Amino acid sequence: MERLVPEDAGDGSDTAPVADPDADPDEPRAARPLYVPVRLGSAGGHQLRFARTPLGARTAIGFTSSLRLTAVLGEGQPWIRLAEPALRALAEPLGAALVTVDPQLTAPAPAPAGDVRPAPDRPCARRALETPEAMAA
Repeated sequence: MERLVPEDAGDGSDTAPVADPDADPDEPRAARPLYVPVRLGSAGGHQLRFARTPLGARTAIGFTSSLRLTAVLGEGQPWIRLAEPALRALAEPLGAALVTVDPQLTAPAPAPAGDVRPAPDRPCARRALETPEAMAA
């Protein structure tokens, strides 16, 4: 189940206790670590992987278990453990104000490496209009 976690939402856990109205908002709250997908950067360090929401907003992503991460991103996806506040602190300066917990893959699965699709018989409509013959007609 995909959940978008705005900045002011608690720790994002499913079984979070009811917030104490007298609690100090500046007091650190318990945060469970997430499995955060990363990629190897050009300098050899790890870089966060980001995604887009259905409306196109950039979001940091984290998973509640390594099995969920593997189910969505595959076996070879490297990851690190980060608490949600740490993930948010790293992602926000990079333009990702949202954190999505347990996102679902919605894009079509990539074709296998050897699967080559045949070229279409006709050019696309835009390219057909760009040719001088189509403009002269």
